Amino acid sequence: MSLIKVSRRILFVCLLMAAATLGATASAQGADQAAQRDTKNDEINLDTQLYLLIATNQEVDDAKLPANLEPVVKQLRASLPFKNYRLAATLINRVKNEGRLNLQWVGGPLLASAATSAQTPSFNEFKVNQVKLATDANGRDVVRMDGFRFGARIPIQTGTAIASNGPAAPILNYENTGLNTDISMHEGEPVIVGTLNVGPSGDAIILVMTA
Repeated sequence: MSLIKVSRRILFVCLLMAAATLGATASAQGADQAAQRDTKNDEINLDTQLYLLIATNQEVDDAKLPANLEPVVKQLRASLPFKNYRLAATLINRVKNEGRLNLQWVGGPLLASAATSAQTPSFNEFKVNQVKLATDANGRDVVRMDGFRFGARIPIQTGTAIASNGPAAPILNYENTGLNTDISMHEGEPVIVGTLNVGPSGDAIILVMTA
């Protein structure tokens, strides 16, 4: 075998070894970068806000809504036949990326009526199976909420009890209402999750979410 052929084979083997080394280094760097991204994502915390709006045809003061809800209320006025909107509750929570939320609370009556009072609270639950930061087709950050659930037990007057020797008393039954869905939203932009019609008055609970 000529010296030239031997030299070519040695050069070829060296090139193969160099390519293998570079490939292994690139793979290791890619793995390190992926691990760093995963670690960074694990350290991200998201602030979430759930707003409970009450849509009604009764006369209420709806001038004190948060400024960030003004576009939402404008959209609601254009699509729903209600005269007024009021803010019933604001729930602010902090959750880890790919974490979950589960909140239960007893609050005042969501629906205003002559029959409701501090002695007739509502029982509420807000739950998200997973909150995850993702990217949409345009490269913008979005927040995904898988297994979003809101539920409430609300006192509804179904009649009046007339006593022979005392004033009449309202008859109240607790009715369940709720919503289950999967949603996504851009960061900082409130979105309407859903509308729940409740009560004989025709009022509605509107869920607005932002993160």
